[in-house]
Amino acid sequence: MAVVEKSESLRDAVVAAGARWASAQNELLRLIAALDRSGEWTADGAATCAHWVASAVGVEVCTAREWLRVGRALGDLPAIDAALAQGRLSYSQVRALTRVATPATDTELCEMAERIPAARLICALASWQARRETPAETERRQHAARYLRWRTDVDGTVVGKYRLAPAEAASLHNAIDARVRNSTPDASADAWPSVAQQRADALVALVTGGGAVVATEVVIHVRGDGCSFDDGTPVASSVVERLAPDGYLRVMIHDAERRPINASGRHRHPSARQRRVVRERDRVCVDCGADEFLEFDHVPPYVESHRTVVDELQPRCWRCHHRRHREG
Repeated sequence: MAVVEKSESLRDAVVAAGARWASAQNELLRLIAALDRSGEWTADGAATCAHWVASAVGVEVCTAREWLRVGRALGDLPAIDAALAQGRLSYSQVRALTRVATPATDTELCEMAERIPAARLICALASWQARRETPAETERRQHAARYLRWRTDVDGTVVGKYRLAPAEAASLHNAIDARVRNSTPDASADAWPSVAQQRADALVALVTGGGAVVATEVVIHVRGDGCSFDDGTPVASSVVERLAPDGYLRVMIHDAERRPINASGRHRHPSARQRRVVRERDRVCVDCGADEFLEFDHVPPYVESHRTVVDELQPRCWRCHHRRHREG
């Protein structure tokens, strides 16, 4: 067990341990790639190198396959390889980078990953890749990558995973969330279901009920540097062009500094335009940082101001919104 010196804060200790972990992961990936090239794993009768690693190290075969993929890729990516070895990038970041990096883009993408917070790297890489393709190429690539898989977990439940093009995923997500908003959870249950549980129930209801026609709002940002959904997922301009003729379009105007322009009114509930402006401005719940099922809270309360203006609206998830008014 590592001992934290008295002069070292726990925050510094966590950062240092993370760097050591990244360096150790880099060594493991290099060794696995070398083992694969050597062919030594065949001596024990393993089906593949990944199967040997999974058995020897005690991980799932899918995890060993991913380690092997990343280890092989790092052999041609010296900048990203060095950044992982030195703890400047995490394995999570490197795993994402090795899916798109080439020897020609190694340094560029490594520098980008060091500038961008890890939580935003996936969307940044997707946007970077889309800028290097035509919209038609992006659509073909995303369509070819689609899949739906499931497996039985250790507790007997079934775990699923899917990959869809952004437009199809947005339609699915909005249909599920619309079902959640329009349904009432079982109040007699021991515990109020979480958002994830309500979404699972909504998905089952949509599928087993024969599907549904749901009118939902899908927000697409069209800017000079490309198009994206509200969460930052890039979407090809050709998809926007295909959706536009059948959609009801609303326009949000931004000022010169790319801030959404205010929208005001004296009605009790915020208008659709006001909700879009507030969501674009703040993005997440001002209390807990959640970005799902946001509601719009008056600050000061409407009973005091008797107006609804963007500057006096704050996005809060439904839990924080209800808690705030419960606690007064």
